[in-house]
Amino acid sequence: MTTSTDIHPQTTSTSEEGGTRPIGRHDWVPVAAAITAVAWGGNEFTPLLVMYRSVSEFTAVTVNGLLAAYVIGIVPALLIGGPLSDILGRRTLMLPAAPLSMAGSILLAVGPTSPLMLGAGRILCGLALGLVMAVGTTWMKELSEKESPAAGARRASLALTIGFLVGAGVASALAQWAPFPTHASYCLHIILTITTGLWVLRVPETRIAEAGAARSIRPKTLVNLLRIPSVGHARFLRVVVPVAPWVFGCAGAAYAILPNLLSGSAHGVPIAFSGLMTVLTLGCGVGIQVLGRVIDSRHNARASVIAMAIITVGVFIGAFAAQSLNLVTGAIAAALMGMGYGLALVAGLSEVQRIATPADLAGLTAVYYSVAYLGFFIPMIFAELSAYISYPTMFLVGSILALVSLLFVASAWKAHLPAHY
Repeated sequence: MTTSTDIHPQTTSTSEEGGTRPIGRHDWVPVAAAITAVAWGGNEFTPLLVMYRSVSEFTAVTVNGLLAAYVIGIVPALLIGGPLSDILGRRTLMLPAAPLSMAGSILLAVGPTSPLMLGAGRILCGLALGLVMAVGTTWMKELSEKESPAAGARRASLALTIGFLVGAGVASALAQWAPFPTHASYCLHIILTITTGLWVLRVPETRIAEAGAARSIRPKTLVNLLRIPSVGHARFLRVVVPVAPWVFGCAGAAYAILPNLLSGSAHGVPIAFSGLMTVLTLGCGVGIQVLGRVIDSRHNARASVIAMAIITVGVFIGAFAAQSLNLVTGAIAAALMGMGYGLALVAGLSEVQRIATPADLAGLTAVYYSVAYLGFFIPMIFAELSAYISYPTMFLVGSILALVSLLFVASAWKAHLPAHY
């Protein structure tokens, strides 16, 4: 296979491996498909939490812990994979993502009552997701930048959200009504990862590795990769970091906490209802991302502020849903938190791509996603605290914290903009 060290900008070959030809107008499409497939695998477990509670003796803390387990895979893949792709090239680090995601689905399929198997499967799915979020997002940006500077961020964000959405929707439907409910969705995902993993082989490299780059990698080099100068940028700290944990924090609350609380009101189809809440949350996320180009501004923090305002209202309504256990109120809360998730995600990515230099774009993207995924521990924390604090109270406290974040970000409306803006 052609490696990134063999690639030169002037080559015009069109080999199937994709590494030795100029960038084409639609070369971002296979990468988007691979991101979608891996995101599908990362989120198909989410609406099945109700199912796992019924087929096993797992506690709420255990199930939500398994939900968050893939963060253990995501964070190192983000922090190492992204910067490493700056040295070795995007294709080299992106290609393992689909096989890792497939292996995760295999473990999830064969061990539905084993916390060890489920945990290992979730971690493998997390490793794959971490690679596509850091490396794939950066690769999409570089493949799309001839069209517009922001096209890559929007496309990557949409690919991720569509994968999360469709994966959850299909998985819940299969688990509720199809034969072999603990296996069917994973088998479908395995086919998907094989297909997209082969398709992405044709995409050309955008980050040319220096000769002998692979041989130069040492443990000290890996430590040095964690030194990303743009992390200390004042705008990253003032605008991006305060919003990032809310991205997956509010999404997790909408499609992991609320469905579990409202499952008793779901008229005998709790798994399908859980899937519906996930689809609603992420569907609203996709919808608002389509408007991201209009809302986002390179001159101020408008997108981040609007995202936090929506999140604040959504979490506040979530407190009423947790108290009343009303399906309509829960759906409204999920829709608002989904909109907040979607806009916050694309706003954060856009800010990162404006702040970072070409040399540390993948690294700063990795740090952003790592902070964002801290929010995925919220369902597990809520489940643990529920013995002492009611869910409505926790949602109410969450809305107050969201308001504080909103005010903090708004105070940096035009502060610390990169010099070229």
